[in-house]
Formats: sequence, C-alpha cells, structure tokens
Amino acid sequence: MQKGRLEAFSDGVIAILITIMVLELSAPHGTELSALRPLLPTLLAYVLSFAMVGIYWTNHHHLLHAADRVNGRILLANLHLLFWLSLLPFGTAWMGDNGFAPVPTATYGVLLLMAAIAYTLLQMAIVAHHGPDSRLARALGSDTKGKISMALYTVSIPLAFVDRRIALALFVTVSLIWFIPDRRIESRAGDAGTSR
Repeated sequence: MQKGRLEAFSDGVIAILITIMVLELSAPHGTELSALRPLLPTLLAYVLSFAMVGIYWTNHHHLLHAADRVNGRILLANLHLLFWLSLLPFGTAWMGDNGFAPVPTATYGVLLLMAAIAYTLLQMAIVAHHGPDSRLARALGSDTKGKISMALYTVSIPLAFVDRRIALALFVTVSLIWFIPDRRIESRAGDAGTSR
C-alpha cells in the first residue's frame, strides 16, 4: 500500500504535539525579565522536547522517504511510535512544572526510551517489508546512533534519582548526537535524482 496517508497522519500528529507543548507555556505575571525566572524550568523542558520531537520528525521523514511502500505491520509500528511521542507533552509539563524533580525527570527518560524503542521497531518493520538487502537496510547498517541513544536513556532513568542534572545532560547529549541530521538514509537510500 502507498505511504502517503501514513506520512500525512504522522506529520499531523507531530504538529499537534508541538502545539500542545507550546500551549502548556503560560505567560509570566509581571513585565520584568525577573518574572521569567519561575518559568525557566518549564521553558527549558519545552526547548528540550521541541528539539526531540523535531529530531523524530526529521528522521521519520527520511525513513519514510526511503521506503517505497508500507504494510499493516508498519502502520502499527508507526502508531506505536506516535503513542509514545504523544505522551511527551505530559512528560514535558510534569518535569518542567516541578523543576526537574527526580520522579518526573525519570518518567521523561522512560518516555524518551520508549519512543526510541518504538522508532527502532518501526525501522525494523520497514526493513522487513523491503528486505534485508534493500537500500534502506544497507543505509541503516548497525544503527550505532540508535543503540547509543537507547543506552543513554536507560542510564538516565536511575540517574534522575541520583542527580537530575546528570539525567538532563544525557537527554541533551542524545539530542546533540541527533541534531546533525542522520545522512545514512539520505546518502545511501535516497532516490537517484531526488534533491533534498
């Protein structure tokens, strides 16, 4: 089956997630810059989550661009990913509104880990549908960045109870790892003659 509806639906869900996150931000009560100080954790949580959702959107776009077609398994794997991403606004608000307290920060780490696992399952479903010798399978290779990301998320969860700054640093580290777009798919699996 064609992939257009899956791409459109996913783009719509991700746009709504970003909208929900920004609507959670409240204006400060006061006109001085000092009025922003109590909102700083919420703003920082929003920036982190916006970056994470943006990174997922970018890589999801490249992944689906390299796919020729989808099947039911891919649709379900995509819904699984969107489910975990849809919980990020909740995790963002809980973590930011509570000043990065240990339980909300650890929960945010769980959400990021589950989204990373779901993205990996989506990749696996697409590769299984296109075959192990497909351009996409060759482009993804061993997915070292994905494995490192999941390992860092896993470590961040218990570390949120030790020192929340370490957990936050690991979240930022993963976003920095992915901030530079993943060129594996673009360079190896993209259609010849397609410019991006």
